[in-house]
Amino acid sequence: MASQKLYAGAKLREIRTRFGLTQKDFAAKLGVSLPYLNQMENNNRPVSTTVVLALAQEFGMDVTELSTGDSERLVSDMREALADQIFADTMPPMADLRLTASNAPALARAFLELHRSYRQTHERLASLDEALGREDARGQASPWDEVRDFFHYCDNYIDAVDRAAETFAAQASGSQTIRDIAQARLAEQGITVELAEIDTLRRYNPAARVLHLSARAAPQTQTFQMLLQLALLGQDKLLEATLDFARFHTEEARAIAKIGLANYYAGAALMPYQKFLAAAQACRHDLEVLSARFGASIEQAAHRLSTLQRPGAKGIPFFFVRVDQAGTITKRHSATRLQFARFGGACPLWNVHRAFETPGRFLRQLAETPDGVRYISLARDISKSGGSFGAPVRRYAISLGCEVRHADSLVYADGLDLKNDSAYEPIGISCRICERKTCHQRSVPPLERRLTINADERGVLPYEVM
Repeated sequence: MASQKLYAGAKLREIRTRFGLTQKDFAAKLGVSLPYLNQMENNNRPVSTTVVLALAQEFGMDVTELSTGDSERLVSDMREALADQIFADTMPPMADLRLTASNAPALARAFLELHRSYRQTHERLASLDEALGREDARGQASPWDEVRDFFHYCDNYIDAVDRAAETFAAQASGSQTIRDIAQARLAEQGITVELAEIDTLRRYNPAARVLHLSARAAPQTQTFQMLLQLALLGQDKLLEATLDFARFHTEEARAIAKIGLANYYAGAALMPYQKFLAAAQACRHDLEVLSARFGASIEQAAHRLSTLQRPGAKGIPFFFVRVDQAGTITKRHSATRLQFARFGGACPLWNVHRAFETPGRFLRQLAETPDGVRYISLARDISKSGGSFGAPVRRYAISLGCEVRHADSLVYADGLDLKNDSAYEPIGISCRICERKTCHQRSVPPLERRLTINADERGVLPYEVM
């Protein structure tokens, strides 16, 4: 079978720009002619084996970056946007979408931004939203969505912040824990840490230099909040520089992103990259083992696994998602080909919804998406008590998964019949774009398909998908 040709023009231009090289100098380092480089950068020719080797030798590149990154996410996002009814008769072929994502990613993102703006405006008008007078009703992406997309397109891995947190964590030695180090560093800045009966997880008083942590919170949550506060105080220049690079449209988005980066730093300090990756590989990604070893919660350990995408030292590509009882996705990231819907909830056939019925237990699922890719999915309820009688309970469930080809590296795959085709449950992304014609849980028709309605016959659905 012939190997698939690799077209990576946008990635080659990005590498050349990153190193400040002209096309002539870049071509010389790659050992190719200037016209040949020009053709590769414009996707008129595939990247040759010689060039791949030269990129690894001359620039120390993880060559898997050439075939990964934003492209698959952009294709998935454009496909979902084009499933909108306004494009009912204009769906371009998949080849065109892939060409746009690889050769004109800026244009693809501009299209997605335009479609998002249209959706927000349409929904506000349709519901006579009273928020028309608010600042977030100007037709642009909400600050929350803008920040979510920033982390999404960074592959949920922020190298400078991750390495700074890893350096900080390296200070722990002997019997010292990361909590001890965090408290000592805060003390060096004249900040006292006190446990208190407060309704928030963390409350910092800059005037009194006192950091109050909820006495009701779990120890790992208290440690995480200390590290988060330390990031805001001790890593401000790094966080601000990263925010400058992101170029958010609003101050609200920038403020939300800063908290997100501080959270990222806290997680990376609690579970430093190289140590966590080695431990994950050694225990075959057992979340309970990892959470106990690093003093983290199950959710924190699962989320951290989805961020292990450092060039040259990547872990298994995982997807991670958190949903509430209504099925609304509150956290999402995917380093796999499975991309979550940007609008609406998760597929009802996914085992993450059943996790609420079995608190404290891990549920395993073998699943197959409409594109034929097979996954192993792990789900668990992570509802959080309010810490006192009558306090509201926050109910969530998380799912962590990867392609089934990585099953040997997962303890959760043991005992599953991976070779049995009938063991794989059919799941999708969202009903609006799912191609399955006979799904018994379909809530709305697929927008890119025509329907036939037969008044004399009723099957699983009141219509037939063509």
